Amino acid sequence: MMALPLVELHLHIEGTLEPELIFELAARNNVTLPWASLDELRAQYEFSDLSSFLDLYYRNLDVVRERVDFADLTRAYLKRAAAGGVRHAEIFFDPQAHTSRGIPLATALGGVHDALANSAAEFGVSTKLIVTFLRDRPAAEALAILRQILAGDVADGVTIDGIGLDSAEVGYPPSLFTEVFELARANGLHVVAHAGEEGPPAYVWEALDLLKVERIDHGIRSLEDDALVERLVAERIPLTVCPLSNVRLRVIDTLADHPLLGMLERGLLVTVNSDDPAYFGGYVDENMAALTAEFDLDAAQLALLARNGIEASFLTAAEKAALAEEVDTWVQAQA
Repeated sequence: MMALPLVELHLHIEGTLEPELIFELAARNNVTLPWASLDELRAQYEFSDLSSFLDLYYRNLDVVRERVDFADLTRAYLKRAAAGGVRHAEIFFDPQAHTSRGIPLATALGGVHDALANSAAEFGVSTKLIVTFLRDRPAAEALAILRQILAGDVADGVTIDGIGLDSAEVGYPPSLFTEVFELARANGLHVVAHAGEEGPPAYVWEALDLLKVERIDHGIRSLEDDALVERLVAERIPLTVCPLSNVRLRVIDTLADHPLLGMLERGLLVTVNSDDPAYFGGYVDENMAALTAEFDLDAAQLALLARNGIEASFLTAAEKAALAEEVDTWVQAQA
């Protein structure tokens, strides 16, 4: 049976580093791991909050060192995403997670770009690349990296489609990065930002008013502010929600408590995504399956979520229309 055609808009490529690939890359690059087995590593995947996740996330990245490693990591995600019905993915990449440990920007960004360049032909998945900056590192550092990318001083043929803001949210408001986002917008890049996951609704307001973002990543705490919800609805600002991530990071106690259906009922443009699927228990199709099982979603509701992803993407109108037709075909097959 045909899989529901999906668009993924909130996916950290570093968060797709599966335990098996960690051990493979450790052996390739002569990195000694603190875990003796896959089971011992998997036992670390219980998180109390965002910070506890990030500690393991950055430790595991030590095995990703060469350009081919970044390409293999990206290709592994694309293969898995295609198997789950993903037709288009807008992928987040954190340069500072690598430059801060001595990996040249050209090595890291070039490897990701190598895989994305062949994605449509190899996997049937179109892609866009969004460089995301770590909000708990200096804004000046982000600005320097963005200038380097814009100058073409990275690797041959490497371009990006947009920038974003991620990592530890509390205490690092979007206002710190106004200059970075101004430069990106001035150079025609798309802009998005994590806000309203652990941070307050005020961070969502800042992301909209100061960074002038086109999408809010996460944004579930927007529900605490009725005026904010009204604005998000009126302006059709997408929220890239990650249900299984919210549960694993204790933002939401259980999937049954997730506000996704309420967000849809209020008219919010909600999309479903996987965030860091190697750590949070599921890729985007598994997020959809978990929601379907928990809330007994029907074909019309699933199609709405798929269409929301298409609308919220940075694809052209023609590309969106083509994907919407695929969703229509899927709906007809369910009848």
